[in-house]
Amino acid sequence: MSSTWHILGAGSLGSLWACRLARAGKTVRLILRDEQRLRDYQSAGGLTLVEQGRPQTFAIDAQTTADSSPIQRLLLACKAYDAEKAVASIAHRLRPDAELILLQNGLGSQDDVAARVPLARCVSASSTEGAFRERDWQVNFAGHGFNWLGDPANPLAPTWLDDLADAGIPHEWTPDILTRLWRKLALNCAINPLTVLYDCRNGGLAEHHCEVATLCAELAELLQVCGQPQAAEGLENEVQRVIQATAANYSSMYQDVGNGRRTEIHYLLGHACRTATRHGHPLPHLERLYRRLVEHLNGHGLPSD
Repeated sequence: MSSTWHILGAGSLGSLWACRLARAGKTVRLILRDEQRLRDYQSAGGLTLVEQGRPQTFAIDAQTTADSSPIQRLLLACKAYDAEKAVASIAHRLRPDAELILLQNGLGSQDDVAARVPLARCVSASSTEGAFRERDWQVNFAGHGFNWLGDPANPLAPTWLDDLADAGIPHEWTPDILTRLWRKLALNCAINPLTVLYDCRNGGLAEHHCEVATLCAELAELLQVCGQPQAAEGLENEVQRVIQATAANYSSMYQDVGNGRRTEIHYLLGHACRTATRHGHPLPHLERLYRRLVEHLNGHGLPSD
């Protein structure tokens, strides 16, 4: 019998995973930050998944971070900038051989979490699934995608992947997860900041083809320098494909800024620029884009770290 799935971070992806696992009969426990959030959740009667226009509510058990029950498996689905603090809040509850699945965007937060809980196994995930929330405790499944999972420190696949198969969560275990994470970071760096600065949907970047191409060239250089040549292959072509395929969509960073929320700039564009500096490989266009985005965020009263 599989062990409990504790899920910390009831945002879009965390809620999507929670609902599908619960629907498959898996034991799921949401971890909420305080008693007020717990009361709000209980008043709502559970999490609601809207799929193909049809809502279904799952009365998933929930608890606060202050609960004392031990945690064997934790899906960490909060934002990258909250990841380390979130894990610190429940670190005392982790079993010595606990396993964490990290669903954060970008790079950097994974290392911060691993350093905070050195005895735990940290599995990184890269997801292209689409989900959004129109209100608390409801998640809309926006588009089918895929999930790649892997552990750079241990190539052996965990047994709980069977739970994902039972729940209909499309996935693949890959020993090369860092390549996936770097590729996704590069795609995000080439698209998201420009949609914010030009105040446009993804498709609007077709009018800035040369700038996108220049950024892709520098990002490919960075990936080569970082020892990720596979992640660099055909990068510009894939960026242009994503721009066309998601032309009507607003990027996640655009939505964050539009809603006055903190962005994950530190773990996306910021991480890319810091890595280039560390390798002594300046990337002038990428660094200029980073400065422009920082100024834009500060001008809107948003943090840029």
